[in-house]
Amino acid sequence: MTDGKDNSPRQRGLRAARLRPADVVRLGGTGLRTRPLRVLLSALGIAIGVAAMIAVVGISGSGQAEVDRRLDSLGTNLLRVAPGSTLTGVKSELPYEAVAMIRRIPPVQQVAATGATGAHIYRNEHIAIGRTGSLDVLAADAGLLPAVGGEIRGGRWLDAATEKYPAVVLGATAAARLDVYTPGTRVWLGGHWFSLIGVLEPMPLAPELDGAALVGRPAARTYLGFDGHPSTVYVRAEDSQVAAVRNVLPATANPEKPGEVRISRPSDALAAKEATESALTGLLLGLGGVALLVGGVGVGNTMVISVLERRPEIGLRRALGATRGQIRTQFVTESLLLSLIGGLAGTVFGTAITAGYAVSRDWPTVVPVWASAAGIASTLGIGMIAGLYPAVRASRLAPTDALAGA
Repeated sequence: MTDGKDNSPRQRGLRAARLRPADVVRLGGTGLRTRPLRVLLSALGIAIGVAAMIAVVGISGSGQAEVDRRLDSLGTNLLRVAPGSTLTGVKSELPYEAVAMIRRIPPVQQVAATGATGAHIYRNEHIAIGRTGSLDVLAADAGLLPAVGGEIRGGRWLDAATEKYPAVVLGATAAARLDVYTPGTRVWLGGHWFSLIGVLEPMPLAPELDGAALVGRPAARTYLGFDGHPSTVYVRAEDSQVAAVRNVLPATANPEKPGEVRISRPSDALAAKEATESALTGLLLGLGGVALLVGGVGVGNTMVISVLERRPEIGLRRALGATRGQIRTQFVTESLLLSLIGGLAGTVFGTAITAGYAVSRDWPTVVPVWASAAGIASTLGIGMIAGLYPAVRASRLAPTDALAGA
């Protein structure tokens, strides 16, 4: 007998038990532990995508750090002064006094110049005239090497004892084209024999000197008929005053024709070169994103198959009182855990790849924290999306239908 009241669970105020966060994680992990091989393969897809993204960002960041380190060692306070062109297109000249006038600017620390001689250099006197190898012969100040941050690979640099005599220093490219590296070797320069006294290392801030033969200014006047006009002046200024010095250089170097003076900053060219490489970095990041998307599809596929295989489990849990929300939460959590495993593994692999490559190139290893965080966050987002449909599908299974499919 009944007392006329509805004693159903709904009327008695009974509610489904709530799952604690630890229970949700335990339920999600159960599905992963029972299918280790499938989990491994799905997580691998995610890991490859994340590793690719982190490696691209890390290697790019390490390369940028190396460029910054090199610029710091070479100095970003170098300015190059060169003659421009007149209104009619004729190349102008810098005055003889340009170097002396620039040296009077208070923030200027070093000044050195080179001058074009018009001479040519050959390995010996039997080389046909005209086969110059595109090598320039420049008259150089003794203070040129420290001004441009250059280093000697072998031999010595021009000094007061050698700049008056037929002695020459070759840039790295010039030495390679002439195939001359040993100090003491004679080369045919401007119709005279000059003795090689040194070979330079490549100079990032003054690449035009790599393909040049450098002789002392006094020797250039004596043997090559050098007229004394500087063709390029290299200026080192205080770091905090580079912009101010740059503004006054044209009027200082050529007061009569400041508009015919060109001022450049070599470090800007290196920075621009680095910026052009960012396009390739973006492309590689896109490829990493595609790999990550493919990994997400693999996670979604794994979760759909998991729902189909676990229909009896779903039906049993529904029959025992699990709500649709709890079923959805279980499968979404499983998808998130699967993606998290792949994301963490990819972060480790990507960091290891970056470190290995940076060490092999003698670069500093740089892996931005934001890249690792973004990689893991993106995997969780993909895991959420990939697991949502299977979770909804699992929650809509009626207990009787799910148990009947056992």
